[in-house]
Amino acid sequence: MAAKISFFIKTTIERLKARKSKLSQELTQLKRNSPENPQEELLKIRRELNELNEKIKENQKKINTANVLVRFSSGRQFDIVASTQKQINPEFWNNEKGIVRQRADFQKKDEFQKRLNELRNHILSEFDSAHDKSKIDKRWLDQAIDKFYNPGRYLQDNMTLFDFIQNFIDNAHTRVNPNTGNPVCYKMRREYEVTFNYLKEYAEKFGQPDFVDIDLEFYNQFTNFLRAKELKVNTIGKKIQTLKIFLNNATELGINKYQKYKSRNFKSLSEESENIYLTKAEIAQLYAYDLTNQPGLERVRDLFVVGCWTGLRFSDIQQITPEKINGDFIEIKQKKTGKKVVIPIHHTVRKILAKYNGNLPRMISNQKFNDFLKKAAKLAKIKAPFPKTTIKDGLKFENKYPKHELISSHTARRSFCTNAYKDGIPTLAIMAISGHKTEKAFLKYIKADSQEHAKKVLQIWQQSDEFIQIVE
Repeated sequence: MAAKISFFIKTTIERLKARKSKLSQELTQLKRNSPENPQEELLKIRRELNELNEKIKENQKKINTANVLVRFSSGRQFDIVASTQKQINPEFWNNEKGIVRQRADFQKKDEFQKRLNELRNHILSEFDSAHDKSKIDKRWLDQAIDKFYNPGRYLQDNMTLFDFIQNFIDNAHTRVNPNTGNPVCYKMRREYEVTFNYLKEYAEKFGQPDFVDIDLEFYNQFTNFLRAKELKVNTIGKKIQTLKIFLNNATELGINKYQKYKSRNFKSLSEESENIYLTKAEIAQLYAYDLTNQPGLERVRDLFVVGCWTGLRFSDIQQITPEKINGDFIEIKQKKTGKKVVIPIHHTVRKILAKYNGNLPRMISNQKFNDFLKKAAKLAKIKAPFPKTTIKDGLKFENKYPKHELISSHTARRSFCTNAYKDGIPTLAIMAISGHKTEKAFLKYIKADSQEHAKKVLQIWQQSDEFIQIVE
């Protein structure tokens, strides 16, 4: 018979009442079977019953949090219950179906349910891998759950680098981003997989490296290998950065004993990216173009324009709901950083919100969004030429492309930051909205050239009428 998993909750009051019921039965049984039993035993049970009654009264006044429990069973073989190490307000839980209720006031409902689904799959995977099914008991289930939350405790000291990376990726869904406290996002988990695939391709040509082999000689050979695949400098830098995530984790767990990857020369390369932004005139031109007959393009265009005037990432725009609007401001918590930001509502954003009755259209996949956006931008004649470098056979070639060919969802956020900076809005004010942590990162992010920086300084001088005179 196939193994089954179900989730349920027990509140503190339910546990107390269950204990009270059991004690009451014991008391009745004691009186019935032993009429002349010692008073001490009766008094002990009555005393505990009184304590339970007090605790029940106390807990009825509180907002309860209940432990989510898991029942793992397989016919007559076993029927085990254990704690999932998760708690929830009973109001947010459907005990009949064993799932989270879909309530608007429980913001993390999808994330909570996703983690329970991942735990279910993990337990079933551990069960399928178990050689001796007769040893499936409460201790086994507790250990399987602990392994889900703390995979590093169960790694072997003699693991190879590739074995470790595979294990790291397999358990990536259980990891928490230290900056946000949230599970590692899909985009980052995908980056782990892509980097590992490049390492596998490298291994096919040069042999499989182990921890001891990760030194400057490996670094030079691996980065040259990636250049030969015509990857850009920033992409290569990202792969080195991800490799260091693997190595740092293995080092912290005591599996990697070699530290040559910490050399200053084993660095994540980077260069200024060639990404476009739209001027305010181009944003207005795109927004004004009539796309009524192409509603799919129109919805994507509108979402993009909202991004241009809020600075929100693609993943955060969908968070704009009536509940997140407070007067003239949008207040949301960024998914990537976990940082709360307050954004003033531009009149164009207010028009778009009104157009959709306060609820923006649903997001589509990033790739489809970008395809639709390029089509909309082409129709709106967003065609100013923009230089872009490509690499072929290790050589760099610079060509000019119309902006509508290079536009993407992320162009919106960069456009917001760049236009706000060019308008003279203080850098720290823009960063408070965009969520950038440092001014250095912000200035690297915006797309303002040397001439635009100079114009900005001149504009401030002219406004203040404070010119510096040099007296000889």
